[in-house]
Amino acid sequence: MDTLKKETQDLIGLTLSSYQLSLLETYQQELNEWNSRYNLTAIHDPEKIRVKHFLDSFSPYLVLKNNTPTYIIDIGTGAGFPGIPLKILLPKTDVLLVDSNHKKTEFCQHIITSLGLSGIHVIHERVERLAKDEVYRERFDWAIGRAVAQLSTLCEYMLPFVKMGGSILAMKGDQGPAEVQQAQQAIDILGGELNQVKKVNLPGVTEDRYLITVVKKASTPEKYPRRVGVPNKKPL
Repeated sequence: MDTLKKETQDLIGLTLSSYQLSLLETYQQELNEWNSRYNLTAIHDPEKIRVKHFLDSFSPYLVLKNNTPTYIIDIGTGAGFPGIPLKILLPKTDVLLVDSNHKKTEFCQHIITSLGLSGIHVIHERVERLAKDEVYRERFDWAIGRAVAQLSTLCEYMLPFVKMGGSILAMKGDQGPAEVQQAQQAIDILGGELNQVKKVNLPGVTEDRYLITVVKKASTPEKYPRRVGVPNKKPL
């Protein structure tokens, strides 16, 4: 965990406390234990978990730090990335984790309970359905998604959740800039406007990473997202 502390400082300029490091250590231990039974993530090596899960999950802070959000939704959270590490990093921010895989949401709830975290909840549901619920539609400061879908599809998943003036953040690999070009029509239709494409370099990772942010300038038309499966099969 000393390595993670230094790398976090180098990457985002924040120093993790001993308490935060202890939470992350427990998280890693529980992830390894559950992975042996349920294969929640393809990454099992402790060093890769440190960099590709924890550090990568911290990288959105490079964008969020200029306007610390009150309420974040993490779309397709999987085993809790980036939402749970961000909650540990930003304890005053409320976080909602969403995933359609029951075993993964069960694991997320287990971690939330094990770490004694408050102000973070998990929902097992398809985002196409959840975004139609007025309790969640256009309620969030930020919607974040990591390795979920192509950007045009991801915009249809995420922009309906974001309130006016809020933003979505797509965490992408080296194809990020190309996806931005392909997603421009979807961004316009859904009420968004491209804000920035920020390159991020993770230690020991040769592939470029990008943080792509889109600001919500107009209300998303009520018909979006389309029914379950359509945004992925027929991107805007």
